[in-house]
Amino acid sequence: MVKVRQHLGKYRIEKRLAEGGFATVFKAHDTIEGIPVALKIPHGHMVTKETLEDFRREVRVNAKLDHPNILPIKNAGFIGEHFVIVYPLGDGTLGDRLKKRVAMRTAMSYTEQMLEALAFAHAKRVMHLDVKPDNFIMFGKTKLRLADFGIAKVAHKTVQASGAGTVGYIAPEQAMGRPSLRSDIFAMGLILYRMFSGQLPEWPFDWPASGHERLKRTLHPQFIALIRRAMSVDAKERYADAGAMLSAFRRIKSRAVRSSARTPAATRRATGRNWKTIRIREFLRRYRTVLDVRCSCDNCGEPVAESMQACPWCGIKRDKHRDVTKYPARCKRCKRGVKLDWKYCPWCYGGAIGPKSSRSYTDKRYVARCPNASCERRSIMPFMRYCPWCRVKIRRKWPIPEPAGNHEHETKRCRSCGNGVLSEFWDYCPWCGKSV
Repeated sequence: MVKVRQHLGKYRIEKRLAEGGFATVFKAHDTIEGIPVALKIPHGHMVTKETLEDFRREVRVNAKLDHPNILPIKNAGFIGEHFVIVYPLGDGTLGDRLKKRVAMRTAMSYTEQMLEALAFAHAKRVMHLDVKPDNFIMFGKTKLRLADFGIAKVAHKTVQASGAGTVGYIAPEQAMGRPSLRSDIFAMGLILYRMFSGQLPEWPFDWPASGHERLKRTLHPQFIALIRRAMSVDAKERYADAGAMLSAFRRIKSRAVRSSARTPAATRRATGRNWKTIRIREFLRRYRTVLDVRCSCDNCGEPVAESMQACPWCGIKRDKHRDVTKYPARCKRCKRGVKLDWKYCPWCYGGAIGPKSSRSYTDKRYVARCPNASCERRSIMPFMRYCPWCRVKIRRKWPIPEPAGNHEHETKRCRSCGNGVLSEFWDYCPWCGKSV
């Protein structure tokens, strides 16, 4: 029995978040990295030799699913007598969020994020087989990440063998032991129906289900048809995979909400959002890789890079980083990623952070030299504010890197801080927060 305040290796248990037929989920504190994490601990009687082999296989599959809307597994293995799966800690689940009213714009954003996560996995021929609101983890108010890829299959197989479990969001053919990519599509159809109607359809899933009148008042007939096709009892009538469903959604996205449900002011805002969407899409096409844009603003939900000190779209300060990081550890002050051999955080003026390792690590992102001639390493990365070795302030003015391809690229400088800005896309400088 795992208890609150108990230590499992480097993790200190703080709170029990949820418990199911397969495992219990705890909030814990990583005492080495100094960050909160989620621990999923399968019940002891569920962990068998066969289950462990399934875990190893599925964890390897999960490691290949590197996508902003898919929750990664940080670690998985035995700590003492307990098998522990470690995830980044979110702010709740979509299931919790659906207990309250969801604005139409937010629901559309959730729809696209859920489909993008599934489409990425289906493109690699990976099924989830437990797509449900509780497996979509919230980060902030706008970001969704699908959890339990692979692990869900092991859990379903084990719980099913024990005689527990309910129908829930499981497709009919999956319940009969013949799952496919279309089984995930069925679950997505049920989630969308529940999100937009407020009610979850039940077996035998006759159409129209309870709550259909609300769909008719708020959604365009083509969007209703998309949901109906996704939750068809006959698997052959559904979309072949999430990629096909995502493409269909994007074709009707601009008219998915009934025009009668919009006020003139709402229509003007939607037009502005459509233009902004096009601008952001072009920005990502050119600069996602060169600026390492992998995160979302906590305020507006638009794409940002971990090194950005402000959101270039809404201008809000990013004093703390609450999204994923590619670094092995985090600064306790600003929560941005740090390397294990750094002595100081290069993103904020926090206190000493390490080093956490006696090794010296190389990195292709080191592209410049610290101005302090007596610095022991002198290696710095673009847009660092302080040297991670000697803490001297970096006064270098960083340009925006050249994008790949033959795009016209004009380097401009922020009038306030002197760093590079993209005035054709951004409204604010992401390095100082001033208007551009």
